[in-house]
Amino acid sequence: MGRHPEQQYLDVVRHLLEKGDRRIDRTGVGTLSMFGAMLRFDLSDGTLPIYTTKRVYWKTAIKEMLWFLKGETNIQSLLRENVRIWTDWPLAKYRSSTGEQITQEAFEDRIKSDDAFARQWGDLGPVYGKQWRRWLAADGREHDQVSAVIQTLRTNPSSRRMLFHAWNVGELEDMALHPCHMTYQFHVSSLDNPGANKGRLSLLVGQRSNDIGLGNPFNICQQAALLMMVAQQVDMEPHELIWMGGDVHLYLNHIEMAQTLLQREPRPFPKVRLTRRPATIDEYRIEDFEVVGYDPHPAIDAEVAV
Repeated sequence: MGRHPEQQYLDVVRHLLEKGDRRIDRTGVGTLSMFGAMLRFDLSDGTLPIYTTKRVYWKTAIKEMLWFLKGETNIQSLLRENVRIWTDWPLAKYRSSTGEQITQEAFEDRIKSDDAFARQWGDLGPVYGKQWRRWLAADGREHDQVSAVIQTLRTNPSSRRMLFHAWNVGELEDMALHPCHMTYQFHVSSLDNPGANKGRLSLLVGQRSNDIGLGNPFNICQQAALLMMVAQQVDMEPHELIWMGGDVHLYLNHIEMAQTLLQREPRPFPKVRLTRRPATIDEYRIEDFEVVGYDPHPAIDAEVAV
């Protein structure tokens, strides 16, 4: 057996601990940072790269991807799926705007139960889903970048223009958080068997900023799930997920977690299959993902930096 693919991730963690550039960041927490990293994962044998050196809540990660794909920007639907990863930003805005020191739980309950409150306080601005599915051009037309990529994959799979991205300069200031994973570029190669009629679909993700402790395990899992879904939609085999990070960093309050990860031996990645084929990319549900053989080391609690 060759080197476990999760070792690539642990190599980055180790590099940050040993050689990371110590710097103050936007959140004030402080980081150990490096510039430029690449990870590659082969999905062709049905493997899903869900890291094993700590438990990754893969359903939460994939639910977030499904939320992006539906073009949604309000946390109400996420909270109803018990996904709380975006609450911090609107909660901070609500507290500073109203002066009310509401608890996170009470705020989330109001978002879930009160549609008018959710419309006013639960929207994150034109974040990922808006840009992916409804990019607004200067002439007022909306562009569905995801559908356009899928259409090109079906009609012109050798194109070098199959990508979507979220860094819409004109709308950055209205977003709760600037896009971290920005560009998604697809590539089709033929199968080794010349007689095969299915292409092999790979995905290259460019991420300008990455929290290696909490963000990266989520991102890799959900981006691999996206590759699987798009491949199914265009009748291709999922091949490689290639991830490239710009400012890759470890928050100073995650150092203990990082040290624990490095003491653990990676276990085999789980296998995954899609249990049905929805009519469109918009219609996948978390129940469509059947993950088998995920046996990670225990979870490690860590604070998110807002």
